[in-house]
Amino acid sequence: MQVSIETTSGLERRLTVGVPAQQVDSEVNARLQKSAPNIRLDGFRPGKVPMKVIKDRFGAGIRQEVLGEVMNKSFNEAVVQENLKPAGQPSIETKSVVEGKDVEFVATFEVYPEVEERDYSGISITRPVAEVADTDIDKMIEMFRDQQGSWEIVGRAAAEGDTVNIDYQGTKDGEAFDGGSAEATDLQLGSNSMIPGFEDGVVGMSAGDEKTLKLNFPDDYHVEELKGAAVEFAVTLNGVTEKKLAELNQQLFTAYGVKDADEAKFREDIASNMARELKQAIKAKVKGQVMDAILELHDDISVPSALISQEIPALRSQMVQQFGGAAQEMDMESLLPDDMFADQAKKRVKLGLVLSEFITREEIVTNPEKVKEAIDEMAATYEDPEEVVNFYYSNQGQLQQVESMVLEGEVVDKLLGRVKLTEEPSSYDKVMAPEQPPEMDSEAK
Repeated sequence: MQVSIETTSGLERRLTVGVPAQQVDSEVNARLQKSAPNIRLDGFRPGKVPMKVIKDRFGAGIRQEVLGEVMNKSFNEAVVQENLKPAGQPSIETKSVVEGKDVEFVATFEVYPEVEERDYSGISITRPVAEVADTDIDKMIEMFRDQQGSWEIVGRAAAEGDTVNIDYQGTKDGEAFDGGSAEATDLQLGSNSMIPGFEDGVVGMSAGDEKTLKLNFPDDYHVEELKGAAVEFAVTLNGVTEKKLAELNQQLFTAYGVKDADEAKFREDIASNMARELKQAIKAKVKGQVMDAILELHDDISVPSALISQEIPALRSQMVQQFGGAAQEMDMESLLPDDMFADQAKKRVKLGLVLSEFITREEIVTNPEKVKEAIDEMAATYEDPEEVVNFYYSNQGQLQQVESMVLEGEVVDKLLGRVKLTEEPSSYDKVMAPEQPPEMDSEAK
């Protein structure tokens, strides 16, 4: 077998492979000989069909089959011989497949990039330090009471936080405009669901009151003809309801999975869950910083486009799941084109390549005890923890996900020993707050 290789651009390689004609032709003849006794053709006795007839009838198909197998085997042997690591499937172009002549084909493919070891000592990571305070528990309980509360009609004037039932008609220059009117519609004051000034204007109104609000639409409103427009809304308030918090009783405790308990036990259970969530949130924030820093440090690594293409369907599938059953009726590839996921896919592939190399170099392996600890911790939040534990250990796919999570945690811990780690006092609310997206620069606004 003759092999030559050239670098066409970046990670792309062009491998030219030559296979001796005898290797292909002898295999074709061997298969024809082996098939001969079983071939049945009209005009010939079983097993007595002349080889020339067999070759004329079946030779082309057998040869095509052998060529496919030979090229596949030769390609695999060639990449091993040349110490190459293909990323994705090669594109095969046949140059010579004529019987009696050496077979030659060209395989074009990408290879995995070299991931060099970097110095992580210059990376700075901040770990928030926080505890669950009594006031945090109080706020959580108030939120639960609010979620389970009920709306009751009141006879007083409307205040922020109330839900009012109103009729309103909007006009611009004395003429009604599309979408500017509604009857018997509910509006929660303070929700900012209406244009600025509308909800403030309703505050203080009582059932039966009528009022005209003179307002302006925002300059950046999505309807062109209403941008910055001066309008009037004639509002009639039909009724006011206020939220009554649920009582601290067994009904509330049961609603949040705490049975046969008093207020003290309820607080204890909430505190335990909040502490668990806080711990996970701190880990997630630290991990996010570590991963971002690693990507920045390896920013110069090229990523095989084949791997990006493989990652995109997984990202699209994750988004499709958010659409629920309705997504089954849609052409998601048209609604969610590849370009939408390209940057995220590239980031994920690059991070995977760097972490994989780090795991290999550091000989990091999954610790079964830590996997068990992770499963036990997740199971503790359920009514029947043992059932959850059994589920994970009996479901290979779910177990592998936990193992990957634990392995990733091992990588983060290893890296934290090489970076500048600073602890920063924080609070439960600050740690649990979702990350804010970066602000756009002035040109993008």
